[in-house]
Amino acid sequence: MAYRKFSADQLFDGERMLEKEQVLITDEHGIIKDIVPAVDAGSDIQHFQGILSPGFVNCHCHLELSHMKGAIAEKTGLINFVYDIIRLRHFSEREILDAIKLGDEEMTRNGIVAVGDICNNALTLQQKTASQLHYQNFVEASGFTDVVAEERFQRALQIQQAFTSNALQASVVPHAPYSVSEALWEKIVHLAGNDLLTIHNQETIPENELFLERKGDFLSFYEKMKIDIAWFIASGKTSVQTFLPKFSARQQVILVHNVYTSKEDIRFTKTAGNPDLYWCLCPNANLYITNQLPDIQMMMEEDCSIVFGTDSLASNHQLSILDEMKSVHERFPGIPLQSLFNWATLNGAKALKIDDRFGSFTNGKKPGVVLCKEDLSLCERLA
Repeated sequence: MAYRKFSADQLFDGERMLEKEQVLITDEHGIIKDIVPAVDAGSDIQHFQGILSPGFVNCHCHLELSHMKGAIAEKTGLINFVYDIIRLRHFSEREILDAIKLGDEEMTRNGIVAVGDICNNALTLQQKTASQLHYQNFVEASGFTDVVAEERFQRALQIQQAFTSNALQASVVPHAPYSVSEALWEKIVHLAGNDLLTIHNQETIPENELFLERKGDFLSFYEKMKIDIAWFIASGKTSVQTFLPKFSARQQVILVHNVYTSKEDIRFTKTAGNPDLYWCLCPNANLYITNQLPDIQMMMEEDCSIVFGTDSLASNHQLSILDEMKSVHERFPGIPLQSLFNWATLNGAKALKIDDRFGSFTNGKKPGVVLCKEDLSLCERLA
């Protein structure tokens, strides 16, 4: 059997930066065989400048929106952004499919090996069946009035079936707390086997205002969209403190964005009965839409399990986890590189429940081998 041997200035194994002079050994198919000191590795070692890392895991993407790159103005706020997503429907199916293919290929070039992808239709199915990437498909259900709950839920089940019948993993998930009615929540949470979920969380100030006091810009948004919210009563709590108890403790949930999540919110999530949580950062999308970032340092101090996502090309200029890491590194220079790489690899794999295959240089896994420049400006896939 042929072996490949890699060494670099730094070697990150999924959990930590290893000491110098370590060599990563894989077989010809990229399956990890060992990490050994250079003095024990023999000959034919490939030496690289930079950081060797397992392949990146993108925990939040909207591949189906790739055709909207550059279509929506930056820094207009979430509510205007959501309205533009709904309004801009003039693209042909051919344009959409071509952009999906390019988005998938871009992620592959950028060292991504696995993706948690939001789906509101099955247009990404064709590309995913041919892709090198592993996809966990999160079929999104939304509808803020009970009268549409059954129809929206059945549509989500049909999309889920389209993926699972093609041997692709898929679960049905709530879009956001401000877009899912009580009846739809019940259907999603109690769907058999629906144990890996995700939801957009506290991406904008009006989201908390809605649940705390039934005020804010979402009220005018509902009026503009002709959505009757006469039934809605504010909980008097923040968004995450309102919706999180709806999930079962058996479920694992990825909370996405978390821009306006407080220390009190995080501590609430750790109380008994709540599901296992992963906190997904999409910094470039946050800068694109609201020009605000979560308090990432506080999230670290509160021991949050942090992961990365790219969001969509409607709200980002590229699909690159490395570029998300770079944005955090530039704005939070006190966060160690080791932490950023951990969030981008092993934590992400755990969040998608694929850490048996991805996320670390553990013997027997095939996580991909990525070489990154130490300033996080560039990466390339080596295996």
